[in-house]
Amino acid sequence: MLREWATVIDWQQGIATLRCEQQAGCSSCQSKASCGTRVLNKLGPQVIHDLKIPIEQPLAVGQRVELGIPESGVLLSALLVYMVPLLGILLCSGLFYYGLGSDIAAVIGAVIGGALGFAVARFYAAKFSTSASVHPIILQIAIPSVSQPGN
Repeated sequence: MLREWATVIDWQQGIATLRCEQQAGCSSCQSKASCGTRVLNKLGPQVIHDLKIPIEQPLAVGQRVELGIPESGVLLSALLVYMVPLLGILLCSGLFYYGLGSDIAAVIGAVIGGALGFAVARFYAAKFSTSASVHPIILQIAIPSVSQPGN
């Protein structure tokens, strides 16, 4: 199970709106002073994701919750997004090259195969979107902070 903490920004009628901020993977590395990846992460935009997740328990704005998503859902999504279009490109370019015998036919086949691969991936992604393995769930809820008057 992959885990990430999120902040509640709204809760209404059993639907929590949560905000997850993308964490750079190299922020605690020993060589962060000379790391090019860290510099590029600082230059790019900070990505913020808002999710709507059903939960019956009322949540307070600013409260932290731990989200989890099964690894199988992430692997399935990665296979759909990367492998299906790649297989379409390779298969169609090979078929066009074998059938027509020219490099330009292979390029046209690759474009057609890539488009077909993306269409197939999109179709199956819509089918898998109803599966529980691709939706995040709330694993635990942090105790809301209480501010004391006078501090």
